[in-house]
Amino acid sequence: MPAEGFDFQAPVVPGGYRWWYLDALSNDGRHGLTVIAFIGSVFSPYYAWAGRKDPMNHLCLNVALYGSRARWAMTERGHGALERDERRLAIGPSSLSWDGDALTVEVEEIAVPLPRRVCGRIRLVPEAVTERCFALDTKGRHRWWPLAPVGRVEVEMRSPDLQWSGPGYLDSNAGEEPLETAFRFWSWARAAHARGATVAYDAHRRDGGDISLGLDFNRFGEIDEVELPPSTQLRPGLWGVRRPARGDEGQIQLVRTFEDAPFYTRSQLSGRLCGRSVAAVHESLDLDRFANPLVKLMLPFRMPRRTGRSRV
Repeated sequence: MPAEGFDFQAPVVPGGYRWWYLDALSNDGRHGLTVIAFIGSVFSPYYAWAGRKDPMNHLCLNVALYGSRARWAMTERGHGALERDERRLAIGPSSLSWDGDALTVEVEEIAVPLPRRVCGRIRLVPEAVTERCFALDTKGRHRWWPLAPVGRVEVEMRSPDLQWSGPGYLDSNAGEEPLETAFRFWSWARAAHARGATVAYDAHRRDGGDISLGLDFNRFGEIDEVELPPSTQLRPGLWGVRRPARGDEGQIQLVRTFEDAPFYTRSQLSGRLCGRSVAAVHESLDLDRFANPLVKLMLPFRMPRRTGRSRV
């Protein structure tokens, strides 16, 4: 595994961040999930208001379950909640651990806005593991590792009572400054298909430049760079956030919206990409909107802050 990309103990500089992102869709198409573990939480208003001086004091595990038993948890925690070494990261009562063959996420969280338990186990078994890191900006201050772009996820939740499995994905990001310092907008999609997965990554930088990555991953971890088709503008979110998505001759459709926020959307798509039928998870992030102080004032309603290892 790439040492820095998967090392939970790697340093995080003041003003910087690390996160690990896992998503999956169930085989039957009824369920989905996203898990993101943050050190120096990039979307934390508390981190911003504190001057982003101490990333270790702004930690959280975001767990989002989609489908008939949807739950959302994103409790921020401070210094006392962090335990980590190279293979394990604990944030309060929840943890991620890598044993060399699989990533296991033990979830013990409280949902918002209705306080209900979110607890259980999520396990990702990679079919493909990669060792390549990509710089997203010209100065190399923002880096992305597609650690396990092809894998199987097994979900065993106790609350809500939920069990399913399906194709999944894992990556990691690290940076040395706030996202909104370097970027204005980005869109990203992980599209699963019979051969493996294709990732489309488009970012508009504040220096006026753009980055566009089209990467095809097979089940052996091999990476081919591919030419992406033009973007199709899907219906924007209710807050007006754009949803540009890559699809062959516009053959990409919005199946459902998972998240719709003033600066962010997460969606399920289907269609054709690079000549293949795909089921995709898509994200749009408007960092001009996120930089607005009024938007940050809204975030504590979905991201409460707690201290210590308490479950509440």
